[in-house]
Amino acid sequence: QLQLVESGGGLVQPGGSLTLSCTASGFSLAKYAIGWFRMAPGKEREGVSCISMHGGMRNYADSVKDRFIISRDNAKNTAYLQMNTLTPEDTAVYYCAADFGQYCLVNGEYDYWGQGTQVTVSS
Repeated sequence: QLQLVESGGGLVQPGGSLTLSCTASGFSLAKYAIGWFRMAPGKEREGVSCISMHGGMRNYADSVKDRFIISRDNAKNTAYLQMNTLTPEDTAVYYCAADFGQYCLVNGEYDYWGQGTQVTVSS
C-alpha cells in the first residue's frame, strides 16, 4: 500500500520552531518531488514549499520564505520541513505530497498525499 505519513506537529509558542517529517511506505520517495501544503480553518489549501527529486531545486511560498527549510533524505525515504519563527498565522494542518518526476511546483499537482499533521502556534 502506497502511503505518506506526516509527523512532528504539535503546539508551539510564537517565535518557536518545529520540524515536520514525511515518511513514505510502499514506494521509493527518491523518484518523486515532494511538496508541503497547509490548510487553515476557513482558508483554501496553500502550497508552502517543494523540493525536487534530487534536492537541487527548492521553492517556497512568499509567506514562509526565509523562515521554513525543506529537505529530504532519500536513504530514509523521508522529507522534512523545518519551520522557524512561527507565528499564529502558521497554524494549520500540514500535508506532504509526492509527485512522480524530477521537478516541483509549490502549487503543482501531486500524486500521493498524507493525512496531515496539526500545527498550532499559540501562547
